[in-house]
Amino acid sequence: MTNIKTYNAISGKGLDYLSQHGYDINAQESPKGILLRSQNLFDEVIPDTVRAVVRSGAGFNNIPVADLSKRGIVVFNTPGGNANAVKELTIASLILAARPVVGAIRFANQTRGGDVSLRTESNKGGYRGTELAGKTLGVIGLGNVGSKVANTALALDMDVIGYDPGLNATTAWRIDRHIVHARNVEEVLRRADYVTVHIPMEEKNQHFIDASKLQLMKPEAALLNLSRGGIVDDHAAKTALDSDQLRMYITDFADDVLFDNPKVIITPHIGGSTIEAEDTSALMAAKELDEYLTSGNIINSVNYPDVNEPFTTNYRVGIIHENVPNMIGQISAFFGDNGINIEQLSNRAVGQYAYTLVAINDFTSAQQEHVKTALDEIPHVILTRRYQNPNMMIND
Repeated sequence: MTNIKTYNAISGKGLDYLSQHGYDINAQESPKGILLRSQNLFDEVIPDTVRAVVRSGAGFNNIPVADLSKRGIVVFNTPGGNANAVKELTIASLILAARPVVGAIRFANQTRGGDVSLRTESNKGGYRGTELAGKTLGVIGLGNVGSKVANTALALDMDVIGYDPGLNATTAWRIDRHIVHARNVEEVLRRADYVTVHIPMEEKNQHFIDASKLQLMKPEAALLNLSRGGIVDDHAAKTALDSDQLRMYITDFADDVLFDNPKVIITPHIGGSTIEAEDTSALMAAKELDEYLTSGNIINSVNYPDVNEPFTTNYRVGIIHENVPNMIGQISAFFGDNGINIEQLSNRAVGQYAYTLVAINDFTSAQQEHVKTALDEIPHVILTRRYQNPNMMIND
C-alpha cells in the first residue's frame, strides 16, 4: 500500500478516491505524495520519499516550488476546479459594485420604531445604484475563471473587453466571439467601467495593478480582485480611492490598509469556498496524484512540463532532468547500450526543466535494477522512476 500524507482541509471525495485505489491516506511515515489545500509547506520538512505534492486549488504560493523542483518532486495544482465558484462570487461583486446593497441592508436593519416599511421607503433614494447592462467590463486574464466571467457578463448585457498576454487557441475557444480583444492592458483600463483581474500570482504579477495603471482608469470605475492578494497594490488603491481617482475596490484578500474604508468591500478569501468547488478540486488532485504515481503521466504540473500518454507497454521509465542540449541523445544511447529497446519516447520541456517518458516492453529484472542507479549518473539527470503497467501481462 502506498502512503499518502493529507491535510484535513481536503474534501472527502478526494480522500475516498485515494482509499478506493489502495492508498493509505492516514500515513505519516515515508509518504510518496502530499495532498493539501492551504497548509504552509514552507514550514514543513518534506521527506525524501515524497515524489509529488498536489495542491487542491489553483494557487500554489504556499508550496516551496523552487526547492522541490531541484529535488525532482513534481508539484501539481487543479486549475479550473473552483472556476465556477470564483466566477459566481465575481458576478456578485459586480452587482455590489453597481448597487449599494451592503449599505442598504445595514440601513434597513438599523431602522427602528414607527412604520418601518414607510420610513425605509422614504429614505431608500440614498441607495440608488446603476445597472450593469450597457456598461463595459474589462477582464484581465481569460483563463478558466476570466473566460467564464466574461461570457456571463455578456449574458448580463454588458459590453466586455478582455486582455490576456497568453492568449492561445484554447483560450479563444472558451470566450464568446462578441468579447473585444484588447491589444494591451492599458486599453482595458481606459475603456472599462468595471475591471476584474484573473491572473496567477507570480513574481512578474506582483502589484500588476499599481499606481500608474490605476491612473489610467475612469474615476467612476470599480476594481475587483478575486484572483490573488498582491496582484493589486492595495496602498496605491487606497490612495486612488481617497483622491477620487477610483470609485470602489472589492477584494477577496484582507489588508490592514483597506480596513474601515467606505469605498472598499473585503471578503475573507471565499472565492473557491463552495461545497462543489472543494469536491471537484479534491477529486482532481487525487486523480492527478494517482496518475503520476502509477503511470508517470504528469498533468497540471506547475514546475515540470505536462506529459500525458496512454500506458500501452509493460513498463515505463520517467526521467526528470535539466533542459540542456543532448539529453535525449544521452538517454537514448543509455538504453541502447544496455540492450533495452525503446518502444516510444516522449519529451517535453518548460523553463530550466524537462521530462522524458520512455515506454518499454522487454525489461528484465537485472536491467531494471541497473537503470535505478545508472541513469541518475548521467549529468543533468535529477531523478528517475520506473512504472509497471498493472493491466499488461509481464514476463521477465
